[in-house]
Amino acid sequence: MSSKFADRIARVQPSAIRELLKYGDDPSITSFGGGYPDASLFPAVELQRIYTEVLTTDSATALQYTASAGLPGLRAQIATRMSAAGAATDADDVLILHGAQQGLDLVAKLLINPGDVIVTENPTFLGALIAFNPCQPEYAAVEMDSDGMDVDALEATLRGTDNVKFIYVIPDFQNPTGVSLSLERRKRIIELANEFDVLILEDSPYRELRFEGEAQPTLASLDTEDRVIHLGSFSKILAPGVRLGWVSAAPEILDKLSLLKLAADTQSSTLNMTAVTRFLETYDIDAHLSSMRGVYLAKRDLMLSTMAEHFPAEVAVTKPEGGLFTWVTFPEGFDATVFMADHALPEARVAYVPGVSFFPTEQRSNFARFSYSGQSDEEMVDALTRLGAILNEHI
Repeated sequence: MSSKFADRIARVQPSAIRELLKYGDDPSITSFGGGYPDASLFPAVELQRIYTEVLTTDSATALQYTASAGLPGLRAQIATRMSAAGAATDADDVLILHGAQQGLDLVAKLLINPGDVIVTENPTFLGALIAFNPCQPEYAAVEMDSDGMDVDALEATLRGTDNVKFIYVIPDFQNPTGVSLSLERRKRIIELANEFDVLILEDSPYRELRFEGEAQPTLASLDTEDRVIHLGSFSKILAPGVRLGWVSAAPEILDKLSLLKLAADTQSSTLNMTAVTRFLETYDIDAHLSSMRGVYLAKRDLMLSTMAEHFPAEVAVTKPEGGLFTWVTFPEGFDATVFMADHALPEARVAYVPGVSFFPTEQRSNFARFSYSGQSDEEMVDALTRLGAILNEHI
């Protein structure tokens, strides 16, 4: 039967994240793997009220088909928030998605022919690689430091690489490292994209979860030649279950993404779009975000302080100014995948995401991504203490 499959399916493989999600259903395992928001922060009462109201008073519309681009009111609300962040946007510049992950898939379908090159950060978001791989690209991975993508290395990559279609970057609290791109480097990436005539795919699901430091402008707001395709999401700021995100781009790009969206699923959920529109009309999303930031700041501090106390001194971690993740660097020669299978899971009952899956070209084994967002404080401390004891026996 496999001989009947298209060539592209060879690039579609089980992911580390999918394999790890099963541990979320095992109450004996504490998983720091998935990028789950803290469920206690979901506005469940408000959403229950809104869904009840919508289904009581507006069911004929909310349960019906609607425009593939999404509800005009929701698109206008997103455009207003993007404009307030410095990227002049109106409703016609926004396409509603079935989560920002769909945007990664649609952009790849729009732009990538087999053998074309995507420039990424190194490491980069595993979910993006999963979305891009069926289109059979090649990757050029650019190293990072505490200020994000190394723009000198980016320039060298662009100068020495043919067929680059776009630069994929997560500028705020990057997944998996938690690192943010500096203002100087944001500006330089725009300059380089202009110089080498490539597009930029800006993936920005965590931007509004900054709990420390100074907010930086989006790449979309710095764009001078309509090169930036900007992705946003409601998953981290409301709830993943609403499955809504958006893409904003130049009209020529957005029109074609709209056609691909129509082919993929016709439209996003009218009911969920209606509910999110009502939420933004009725409640103060900024007050909601402010409360979320305070919780995540405390969780980050608790995770990092517990790691510092219980992990071996040779283990380094990043200190993100927002988002959901920290990136753990183990000593050279340490294999985080083998250690999790042989020790972390059976002995400490702890799961994380081994870092090897986040490297698009040359895999590196001595890294791991930990999420501080999804566990209670007590469980986090207990689990990291157990894991630290096991690590001290093996490092």
